Amino acid sequence: MIRTRMVSELYQPGVSASPSSRGTPEKLIGGAQALLDKTDCFIFDCDGVIWKGDSIIPGVPDVLEKLRAMKKTIFFVTNNSTKSRKGYKKKFTGLGLNVQDQEIFSSSFAAAAYLDQTKFIETGKKVYIIGDVGIGEELDLLNIPYFGGPSDSDKVIKLGPGVRVDQDPDVGAVIVGFDANINYYKIQYAQLCINENKNCEFIATNLDAVTHLTDEQEWAGNGSMVGAIKGCTGKEPTVVGKPSPLMVDYIVEKYGMDRSRICMVGDRLDTDIVFGTDNGLQTCLTLSGVTTEEKLFSEANKIKPEYYVDTINDFLN
Repeated sequence: MIRTRMVSELYQPGVSASPSSRGTPEKLIGGAQALLDKTDCFIFDCDGVIWKGDSIIPGVPDVLEKLRAMKKTIFFVTNNSTKSRKGYKKKFTGLGLNVQDQEIFSSSFAAAAYLDQTKFIETGKKVYIIGDVGIGEELDLLNIPYFGGPSDSDKVIKLGPGVRVDQDPDVGAVIVGFDANINYYKIQYAQLCINENKNCEFIATNLDAVTHLTDEQEWAGNGSMVGAIKGCTGKEPTVVGKPSPLMVDYIVEKYGMDRSRICMVGDRLDTDIVFGTDNGLQTCLTLSGVTTEEKLFSEANKIKPEYYVDTINDFLN
């Protein structure tokens, strides 16, 4: 059983996240000894920080090895829900990285942990999934019944007189994660559950606008899937991935970490850096992902990390 903050404290768009009030971010060039001296634990985002698509960012394996040699604790926290923790273990191994199971936290895990915390299984209800296999694999570990996901990818609605979709009245939660095969049937089924089933929860693994599916370009992220469901329900989801506190609360409580000596390292301002600032962590933005230096220092951007680097290679060079 995961112990987290009260459910009402989980991130809801426009409610809990707040821009950082920090000053001008400091660029780390030629090493980061000051940061290393005051940090016991590094939490790394994955897409855009450790890898892009299926390609490791050059130099990352050596950086991680040297941080471990310095006795730094390392965790990997990703908003990508397509894989379970077990699935991500395989990806790390395939990229030549020696990462332990307990060091990996995905938003698919966070969704399952949220339902565990709220005692969803005691309701006797089911979960409908928009997303990939990762969410279902995490729900399986908790014996929470679900359907949808990849199994609904080939379903097509042929509109005409008398056509309707009948949703299961026992669906008590809809989880929306990244789904490259999202279709009109899935959107319709989800909106029926949320709009018509009493007290049906709308849960989003994350609101990322774009993501790294390949190293060639950015691709529309889970924010587009969540946006479709928001648009037809008029409701805001409970977000369990970054910047929600759920995963960092788990790390702090389970491993006895001092928040002030944890540094969140990520490539997104509105998720990774807000995840850090809202939860009392140090923050470092890396420019190896979706955020450019121009965007970081633009007048429109109000979210400021304490530090930033070109890549995490700058921690040690």
